[in-house]
Amino acid sequence: MSDSDVLIPLIGYAHADGTKGMERFLDDDVGDSAAAAEERLADSPVGWLRAVLVVDAYLHLDRGRTDALMIKAVEFALNPRSMRIAVPYRHHSAAEGFAVYRPKFLEAHGFGDSDFDILGQAFYAGVDSHEQAAAVWNAHLLNESA
Repeated sequence: MSDSDVLIPLIGYAHADGTKGMERFLDDDVGDSAAAAEERLADSPVGWLRAVLVVDAYLHLDRGRTDALMIKAVEFALNPRSMRIAVPYRHHSAAEGFAVYRPKFLEAHGFGDSDFDILGQAFYAGVDSHEQAAAVWNAHLLNESA
């Protein structure tokens, strides 16, 4: 996102045996790609223990519309849980250049109040686990809300 126009919608998933995979959804229309990815996640594919969908979209805030990566994380277990997070960003073509803002937790299902600190820690651990993404995140993070 720091140097491109649109993120291709993708789903990363994990199986109970620890194996992982990823699917990208590329269509001529990015909206169709995002819809196909949403549909795939909603199908709860057999064998997936958990999955994360990421799409480039707009987040509507009090100050207006902003670019954001919209993340939906789902755990397919006996007690399914899910959450939606937005990571607002300033587009790389902006005069001030690319920037990432703090994540915004939009909704959570199946989690208790005491889980939110752990979820925040898990989010940042996920960022740090991707070496290339972590470098971009740390170089461009603004300590202000979008």
